[in-house]
Amino acid sequence: MDSINKQVIQVKTLLSLPNLTIPAYQRPYKWSQANLADLLSDLKVYRDKSAYRLGSVVFHRHSESHTEKLDIVDGQQRTLTLVLLIKALLEERLPGLKRQDVNETLTSLIEPINAFLQRQTFNSDISHRNLHQNFMAAKRAVARTDFTEADIEFLLNRCEVVTFVLEDVSEAFQFFDSQNARGRDLDPHDLLKAFHLREFSESESELKAHSVRHWESLESEQLERLFSNYLFRIRNWAQGKSAQYFNKSKVGLFKGVNLDQVGLYPYVEPLRIAHHFVDDYNGQYQRHIDHQHMRFPFHLDQMVINGRRFFEMTSHYHQKITEIVSDERNGKHSDKNNEPSQTIRILEHDLELLACKIIHTLNTYRSRTRTGDGYVRTLFDCAVILYLDKFGANQLSQAIEKLFIWAYSCRLKMQVVGIERMDKHALTQNMFERIKQAVQPSDVLNWPLATLKDTDCKGTKLGEITKLFKEMKYYE
Repeated sequence: MDSINKQVIQVKTLLSLPNLTIPAYQRPYKWSQANLADLLSDLKVYRDKSAYRLGSVVFHRHSESHTEKLDIVDGQQRTLTLVLLIKALLEERLPGLKRQDVNETLTSLIEPINAFLQRQTFNSDISHRNLHQNFMAAKRAVARTDFTEADIEFLLNRCEVVTFVLEDVSEAFQFFDSQNARGRDLDPHDLLKAFHLREFSESESELKAHSVRHWESLESEQLERLFSNYLFRIRNWAQGKSAQYFNKSKVGLFKGVNLDQVGLYPYVEPLRIAHHFVDDYNGQYQRHIDHQHMRFPFHLDQMVINGRRFFEMTSHYHQKITEIVSDERNGKHSDKNNEPSQTIRILEHDLELLACKIIHTLNTYRSRTRTGDGYVRTLFDCAVILYLDKFGANQLSQAIEKLFIWAYSCRLKMQVVGIERMDKHALTQNMFERIKQAVQPSDVLNWPLATLKDTDCKGTKLGEITKLFKEMKYYE
């Protein structure tokens, strides 16, 4: 087994390993049919590649009752799913295979797959349920005529994993932690980076370094904040979906279409036209004369274009959101009466007096640093960002007034604002859907909001906010 340590091996080799075991201390098998569908989709997308890397598997090698065992410390979800796929192929496809090489490879896996399943026990009801559901889904998938023998050959021979074999279990877990625990749950943007680098068109491979330059210049915390606080929440709320925490299970929100591989569907045409037009415009010789540069027309709620455009989108919104939030936070100039003494500018646009007063108050009121107040400020900022993305600075001051009342009514009505309350407020009175569906700024500005009564308000230490509500005639 030394031969597989620090090696890249094929799926057929992985599943042929003797004494392969899922140890009892492993968590239940939690991959769902959605995870299986993602794997099968990847097989379709990358089947023309010479190889496709599925990830890594970490083993702990030890002896038990004079028998050498190979425990999977990391990679059990992926490995078990591959076992289910091969088992489904053996039942559904083996008898009818025409390609002799595929038939022989699958046949060679009958014994090791059956041996693994016979010696392996699963004590969790969660594991039993997910294994059964995924096995049935795998059987349905591989029985389809579009799952070709070429797909089977690709899965067996050209899908690969990186394997690590360690002798000491504590060392194995330490390795697992250093490889995974540090980043994958906390840093889903790393998974997005790896995915979209793979999605680059071959004709654009020389543009990779330039495209990811801005991404690489950012600290991990900056990327985490960009996705978790803003991009994830705005996109989900605009779709009417909950947006409390961004983790690796949610990265699919930022996976879209590969324009080189997706079919000629009507919904893709606007993206394809814009993609090629922008490149054609920027590549014309006239640009050397007029020094004009056209940016891709990104929108926060649009479908993501995989590869280069994803990194351009991330760079675009990091710069734009940073500027918006910075403009808001820096609007702190006040006179002796605690009133803004000069105009606040957001994206080079001068705000009207009342909007300046709102931003100034949000930046200075005494309780603004409480956790719940931070959630409500994020809610307000996300709405302002989406409005600016949709309508630019048109009637921005009036929009800030409306968005302030909408967001901070949640703060006034609640004694405690947690992330769940913020999320519920966003979905119950969904300003994001309204902005998304709006045709004119007036569609947002004319949305009637209820006034608050003193008996409605349970929030404390919010005198400055209450004063603004009264001044704007939203507090009785």
